Amino acid sequence: MIENINSAVLFIIIANVLVSMKGFSDYSFLDKYKFQVSKIISGEKIRMFTSGFLHVDWMHLGFNMYALYLFGRIVSGMLGTPYFLIIYFGSLLAGSLYSLMYHKKEPYYSAVGASGAVSGIIYSSILLYPDMSLYLFFIPLPIPGYIFGIGYLLYSIYGMKKQLGNVGHAAHLGGAMGGFATTLILYPSLISTNKLMVILLAVPIVFLLIFGDKLKSL
Repeated sequence: MIENINSAVLFIIIANVLVSMKGFSDYSFLDKYKFQVSKIISGEKIRMFTSGFLHVDWMHLGFNMYALYLFGRIVSGMLGTPYFLIIYFGSLLAGSLYSLMYHKKEPYYSAVGASGAVSGIIYSSILLYPDMSLYLFFIPLPIPGYIFGIGYLLYSIYGMKKQLGNVGHAAHLGGAMGGFATTLILYPSLISTNKLMVILLAVPIVFLLIFGDKLKSL
């Protein structure tokens, strides 16, 4: 299992585990580096990156790292380490920026998690390998990767609207947008070779860009 993982993916997983463990046992550390609107607006921009290495609990961390392991191998294997890192950190930044924009009138809004970056990697891997199928824990039948990606995004929209838990659902959406855009910029031939998949994955993103501000009033 480990021998098949790219070193950059492994490094990011280890970094997430170590930083999250520190946050589990030291609330002041978590509070200092989590995503919080008022702190970021006042100048602590570093939180837009550090919050992506913190998690609320082991389940939150485990789910994100398992998804990163599954999908990160595809992106790093097909595009190489430099492009993988560009997509990962580009998606992390895009997730934080979208979250900041969406919650800009909520100074005490806070969240943690690598979900924005992982969402970008998921979207990137589906663009690169549209024929992938996934077996989830409690579903015995294979699920097409694009169905998982769109479903993940729809769940994030619901979570963002309901503000479920201390998880950055808005970051999921921003990260998916970042991964989608960055992958197409780095690998533009996908627009012609995987045109249908590009359109399918673009639909929920375009919907969000047009109607995202109206979600809170629904």
